[in-house]
Amino acid sequence: MTVTITGLTKRYGATLALDDVDLEIASGSVHALLGHNGAGKSTLIGCLGGGTTPSGGEIDIDGVSVGALTPRTSIDNGIAVIYQHLSLVEGLTVADNLFLGQELTRGGIVLDRSEQNRLARLSLERVGAACQPHDLVGELSIGQRQLVEIAKALQRDARLLVLDEPSAALSPVEAANLAALVESLAAQGIAILYVTHLLEEVMRLADRVTVLRGGRVVWTASDRTFTKPQLVAAISDGHAGEHPAPSPIDEDAAAVLTVREFRGPGLGPIDLAVRPGEIVALYGLVGSSRTRLLEMLFGARRHDSGEVLVDSRPARLSSPETALSSRIALVPGDRTTQGLFGTLPAMDNLVVRAMQTLSRGGVRRRGREADVFARAAADLSLRPATPRLAAARFSGGNQQKLLFGRWVNPTSDVRVLLLDDPTQGVDVGARSEIYEVIRSFAADNGAAVVFATNEPEEVIALAHRVLVMHKGRPIDEIDARVSSEEHLLALIHSQSSAA
Repeated sequence: MTVTITGLTKRYGATLALDDVDLEIASGSVHALLGHNGAGKSTLIGCLGGGTTPSGGEIDIDGVSVGALTPRTSIDNGIAVIYQHLSLVEGLTVADNLFLGQELTRGGIVLDRSEQNRLARLSLERVGAACQPHDLVGELSIGQRQLVEIAKALQRDARLLVLDEPSAALSPVEAANLAALVESLAAQGIAILYVTHLLEEVMRLADRVTVLRGGRVVWTASDRTFTKPQLVAAISDGHAGEHPAPSPIDEDAAAVLTVREFRGPGLGPIDLAVRPGEIVALYGLVGSSRTRLLEMLFGARRHDSGEVLVDSRPARLSSPETALSSRIALVPGDRTTQGLFGTLPAMDNLVVRAMQTLSRGGVRRRGREADVFARAAADLSLRPATPRLAAARFSGGNQQKLLFGRWVNPTSDVRVLLLDDPTQGVDVGARSEIYEVIRSFAADNGAAVVFATNEPEEVIALAHRVLVMHKGRPIDEIDARVSSEEHLLALIHSQSSAA
């Protein structure tokens, strides 16, 4: 089938997440969708999957308008979205997952497991999965789970597969197998929308490319008429954007954070020194171990050897609690599962680490907590600045601000702030405000900030210096203040090609 998107628009208040987007995904083709975080890719996927209702525009399937899709009507129309975070039930078997909600019965009463297993086996063979219908999904590798998800979509007669960063968590062998499967499915006439940061995948698989930036289509190419330099230029849009210059730092000052000969599983050696007020980016694609390094520095993963100093004193990294006692804090990449307590009030989320400090005789002093919350909310431009509102009810950008506020508040003594994808899933307006919070925290407190990202735009917006990561090691160190998005993109993708 051919899916045609015309004038698709999605507005959240004053923010346009999608702005008059036109896109065509043809039967038997692979259409790559590219762009930085916040470009609008996830919103477009949500509209196709039925989880997001567009504010305007049309979605046509084979020339017939389908209106605003819901998750059910999306499936009924042959659309299947395979998200980066898979939706399988780990405690069920492969066959049970494939038929979840569409179980086969005999006489309308008894579950026909024999027939389910037979059909599941055929679907698994079609995608080249090595697992069996009776295997528990929770015991499968990420690559095998992804094949089960694709088999489930095909079993439900999907004619458009939307693959969201499908190789992000795969090994090189699994990624190669997935690429071969995508080529095979396209040859069978299935339309594929392929969302990725990996330009090598685009060059191998894509028949057509669309690049989004700020919710708008900024570049489209078809019939494999594109080159990698063209993709780099289109994604970066030919400029680095307008951002304030980083605050000056004293190049001769003693380092706040010192890392020497730091090693761990899949990582190292790492040597790094971060001066007072300095912001350093760890830049690399998925698999570069940039997040792994942050988690080891925070004690959330074990490291094997090396020395870490904070203000010239040895830091203990046996656990997150010992890292915190060494004045190292981490804002994780997944705020909903690793950071916030969604059902608790905003104030509790922000002051949770300071409750003991603010208490008297073990009793919480809510007046003092409210004062800290009010000051932090003002500094963070938190909206709404409502202390009793549950964290889950804030927008993504304001949830991220709450998480920052845990460490950026009047009670904080953090000297090293680690940030993993600090603006992931955050709209453009909130992103600028978060950047300003990070800059002010580093400059005003003389703290060291280290953040991980795969977005060159974010590097240019924030960093004094950038360590380019590849397969667990830094391969280059660059002054971010005189670099460009094009340079960073070209550098990282040249390493990916060489690998």
